[in-house]
Amino acid sequence: MKNNAVSPQQPSPMPFGRYHAFPPIDLPDRTWPSKQITQAPRWLSTDLRDGNQALIDPMTPARKRRMFDLLVRMGYKEIEVGFPSASETDFAFVRSLIEEDVVPDDVTISVLTQAREDLIERTTQSLAGARRANIHLYNAVAPLFRRVVFNASRDEVKAIATHGTELVMKHAELNMAGTEFGYQYSPEIFSSAELEFSLEVCEAVMDVWRPEPGREIVLNLPATVESATPNVYADQIEWFSRNVSRRDSVCISVHPHNDRGTAVAATELAVMAGADRVEGCLFGHGERTGNVDLVTLGMNLFSQGVDPQVDFGDIDEVRRTVEYCTNLPVHPRHPYAGDLVYTAFSGSHQDAIKKGLEDLERRAAEQGVEVSEIDWEAPYLPIDPHDVGRTYEAVIRVNSQSGKGGVAYILKAEHQLDLPRRLQIEFSRAIQTMSEGEAGEIDAGEIWGAFQREYLEREEPYSLRSFSSVTHEDGHDEQVVDLVVRGEKRSFKGEGNGPVAAFVDGMRQAGSEIRVLDYSEHALSAGGDAMAAAYVECEIAGEVVWGVGIHANIVTASLRAVVCAANRAEAETIPAH
Repeated sequence: MKNNAVSPQQPSPMPFGRYHAFPPIDLPDRTWPSKQITQAPRWLSTDLRDGNQALIDPMTPARKRRMFDLLVRMGYKEIEVGFPSASETDFAFVRSLIEEDVVPDDVTISVLTQAREDLIERTTQSLAGARRANIHLYNAVAPLFRRVVFNASRDEVKAIATHGTELVMKHAELNMAGTEFGYQYSPEIFSSAELEFSLEVCEAVMDVWRPEPGREIVLNLPATVESATPNVYADQIEWFSRNVSRRDSVCISVHPHNDRGTAVAATELAVMAGADRVEGCLFGHGERTGNVDLVTLGMNLFSQGVDPQVDFGDIDEVRRTVEYCTNLPVHPRHPYAGDLVYTAFSGSHQDAIKKGLEDLERRAAEQGVEVSEIDWEAPYLPIDPHDVGRTYEAVIRVNSQSGKGGVAYILKAEHQLDLPRRLQIEFSRAIQTMSEGEAGEIDAGEIWGAFQREYLEREEPYSLRSFSSVTHEDGHDEQVVDLVVRGEKRSFKGEGNGPVAAFVDGMRQAGSEIRVLDYSEHALSAGGDAMAAAYVECEIAGEVVWGVGIHANIVTASLRAVVCAANRAEAETIPAH
């Protein structure tokens, strides 16, 4: 008889013995495991500070401004906008926000500083004239940093924090008259420090600041390096929340990093354990593996029926803007914004989703309401893609854009062109080819020039001169088309169910075998002189290719798009599919 017993597991050749488990927290009466998050925490975006400082190419002032405007539009009320004492660029950006009066009255900007007097003075100067602002001071308290980085005793570390707080108060009084001024202190590397010592430092800081109702202090407890499982971080937060004094005047904030890949879980458990506020970045940008992802956190709340207090209704626009500002791609498998997360490749998944969508439509019809009013429940789809401006893509594969999401953003922001997703992918390949041969960044003008050359300026071998259509009562179209075909003027008559179909029939007579796979259109502006854009995806001689047309008349734009696709199908410069 064959013995199917599993062999004993052999030790790995990896040197795991060099590492040690993080010790648990002695908190046998912890309460957070039975808690439920029923409302959103306060959010602070640190995209413009922590996120920006970790970029390969930090944002230019113009990109910073676009990021700031996005955060405001989404509804973030607390935004860390820079480290003004660290660089003239950051200082100038903070000043521009204040002097150009672009910070809404209900938004508090925050800036970071170390505990040196010259840096604190410069920081307060950057905020002069702001309506609402917080100064965020930090110093490391963990034993490894005390011993290796600073060679400082506990008393010396505590003195840095308290003296820094005194200096913040002194220079804020000198330079920030008229500003509604708040204060935040972070015992950096909190997650790897002794809880009692972190609390001792924070209490000493509060003795200087003297928080009271109406005079809040933010105590930010960062998992600067994620060192333990999420439950341990939750225990640390609950222990601190129980033991800190003046709790009614303290906002406990958390700032998790993602070194173990569990920052989202750690943050959610920390909120259950008593945290009032969360600091993070859109799509998890930041040092090393990044800060906690504010998009995932907010959408997780949304998926549980909790108002995230942030608008993710056009998640593609959020993603495109962040990709443009950071020059980094969002992963195609990002839980809510990735290109592939509402696409099923498996036939069984597609079938289940199709049946689920049909069930929603049936329930809506029975109740006499729209599908959007029905409680969401569909196989494999935790949320309705339409709620974030997406659709369910059952059959068509969508590939990643190789980090070129900013291309689509530029075309929409600068030229009002809202490219369909697969056209974005096609054009991004052309830009990627350009970027590989260029030194430095391709600017918006170069992108627009490439788009014009690729889609709007092709006149060979086909050029549309004129057309006339007759539409019969049954919707059948007859069309006479005048084309220039390889330099020769020719006329064709086509028939079809609509002007595009009739035109395609005529194009076949001109020698181009076209099958239209997809079509979309939109206005580029409002008013009597409005222009329109049309996009067609065509199969021509076995090649899938897009065409674009722009004209004041939407039918003309549509026909130009078909001609564009035909010309591109015969050109040698089509990006490979």
